[in-house]
Amino acid sequence: MGQSFIQLLVLVGIAVFLIIRLKSVLGTREGFEKPPLDPASTPEPSRPSRFEVIEGGPDRDIIDHVPDGSSAAKSLAAMKMAEPGFSVSEFLGGAGGAYEMILMAYENGDIEPIRPFLSPEVYDSFAAGVAHRQEQGLTIEANFVGLREANLHDATFDRGTGEAEITVRLIAELTSVVRNAAGEIVEGDPHEIKRQRDVWTFARVMGSDDPNWQLVATGE
Repeated sequence: MGQSFIQLLVLVGIAVFLIIRLKSVLGTREGFEKPPLDPASTPEPSRPSRFEVIEGGPDRDIIDHVPDGSSAAKSLAAMKMAEPGFSVSEFLGGAGGAYEMILMAYENGDIEPIRPFLSPEVYDSFAAGVAHRQEQGLTIEANFVGLREANLHDATFDRGTGEAEITVRLIAELTSVVRNAAGEIVEGDPHEIKRQRDVWTFARVMGSDDPNWQLVATGE
């Protein structure tokens, strides 16, 4: 009887030891617990595409000068495709400088230095005007006061030849007098500032090695 009781105590002790050991390894659960999720049924979080393309807005260098979607805007965009370094704003700045240089050369009767910037037709027209003044014994004294406006009026582009034409409205202020052969003023006032308005068209083959634009047409 004593031996059986001792064996029973040993078995109970072993059972208690095993229960404690299992709890320390597995832990305990209290209350309701959600069953583990099936990995196959779990949706993957959305990830941004590595190749997502963000489209840029309109080209401000174009639509700051002509309406978006206009024929002029499309022509300017084609010019940029033919010559990626082309800038409309920089062109207008250059057109203003060319206007002063060409206008003053014509007024002063010395157009040979500006010949590379004129088409043959415009050069012949300017040369005829200067020659006519000289035949009458007239000279012009002009001073450029400043450029007030240089706005893009129109633009065209020939995809076949690559020739671009840009028309610019220009407004400048200057003083000008006409003197006869005796040096007397026959027209104008040296102290009166007048406004000169012109519409000039410049042309160039985009992508060519020659960076200069030529004046191909004049008007008011």
